[in-house]
Amino acid sequence: MTSSTSILTDESSMAAIHTSADTKPIQAKLVLLGEAAVGKSSLVLRFVNNDFQEKKGPTIGAAFLTQKCRLEDKVIKFEIWDTAGQERFHSLAPMYYRNAQAAVVVYDITKAISLDKAKIWIKELQRQANPNIVIALVGNKADLTVPSEGDTKEELNATREVLTEEVEAYANESGLVFFETSAKNGHGVNEVFTQIAKEIPTEQISASTRLRSGSVSTGNSRVNLDDRTSNGTTNKTNSKCAC
Repeated sequence: MTSSTSILTDESSMAAIHTSADTKPIQAKLVLLGEAAVGKSSLVLRFVNNDFQEKKGPTIGAAFLTQKCRLEDKVIKFEIWDTAGQERFHSLAPMYYRNAQAAVVVYDITKAISLDKAKIWIKELQRQANPNIVIALVGNKADLTVPSEGDTKEELNATREVLTEEVEAYANESGLVFFETSAKNGHGVNEVFTQIAKEIPTEQISASTRLRSGSVSTGNSRVNLDDRTSNGTTNKTNSKCAC
C-alpha cells in the first residue's frame, strides 16, 4: 500500500506557513451560556479534545479550557469559560462574560423552551457585555434530526421543535453568528469557532486582555490558565488547532 503527501512548494505558500508558525497567539475570552443539558460542555469538549462523552455530568459553576484556532493571518487562543446552565448559577454569569470577546449561546433544537432561554441570554449580553462582543447562537443536537433505520418522516419531524429558518432569520436580524451543530458527531463545531475567530475585532483587544493568559487569582492561590483543565487538574489542554 502506498501513500501520498501533498507538499506546498511555492515561495508564497512557504512564507505563509512560516508566518503562521511564528505568529504570537491573540488571547480571546469566550463564554458558553445556555440552559442546562443543551450540550454546552459536550460542544466545547468536542472542540478542544475532539471527544464526546455519552454520559456527562452537569457543570458546577464553570469549567475552564483553552484551544487555539489558526487562521491564515493570525492565531486566536480561546480562553473558554463553560458555565453551568442551572438557574441557581445564573447570578454568576456576569463574572464570566465580563470583558469577553465572544459568547456562544447554545440551545437544543429538540426543545423550543431552550431557545427562549437562549434569547434571554442574548438580550442580557447585548445589554451588559462588551459592546463589541461576538455572539454565536448555536442549535445543538442536530444528530437527533438525522434519520436512522426504521424512522418515519413523521418521527423525524417530531424530534425537531425549532425550525432552522426561523432561528436563522432571528440571528440575521440580531447580528449573530448562527450554526446548527452536533457535539456527538462533530458536525458544525469547528465551523462555529472558526467563524467567531474571524469576526473578533482583534485590534481592539487591549494589552491587559492579552496579559490575562499569565495567571488569575483564585482565592489565596494563583493558577496558570494554560495549565488549567475542565476538571481542575493541572494538565495541558490540547494545543492542536481544531479549526
